[in-house]
Amino acid sequence: MIKVDVLVTNKNWNKYIKNPNIYLVKRLKKVQKEISLIRKNNINFTLLLSGEQEIKKLNKKFRKKNKSTDVLSFPSHEKKILLKLLKKKNYLYLGDIIINLTKIIKLSKTQDFMTVFDKIWIHGLVHLLGYRHKSNKDFLVMQKIENKIIKSFK
Repeated sequence: MIKVDVLVTNKNWNKYIKNPNIYLVKRLKKVQKEISLIRKNNINFTLLLSGEQEIKKLNKKFRKKNKSTDVLSFPSHEKKILLKLLKKKNYLYLGDIIINLTKIIKLSKTQDFMTVFDKIWIHGLVHLLGYRHKSNKDFLVMQKIENKIIKSFK
């Protein structure tokens, strides 16, 4: 089973998602069915719903990039270690995802807000599961996983 702890530090999120906890619990039930790694284990992660300035500060502090971004992911474990731990433990904390409301609003001018939100937090979750997109091949693997999850929401 997968669980999320949602923290909202930018109150403007309430205009777009009334109760993010309830929304994400419903989505995570579908994610659980798509990813066997999650289905078999008790997994938890944190999702921080932030704004432009907060994510910019975090990006500068942890990635040395003085700019805002749409999502930041801070995995607790590298993929190899994660897989080993999941074989030994019944519970595992995956890490943290931070999402920038301002970027989602900009992206949602051409797409539905919730569709953009889903794509971004799923991208962050896939990072927490140990996937990276340093090469085109890695990007395509991540994209395939993300698309499979997104399709399950429809």
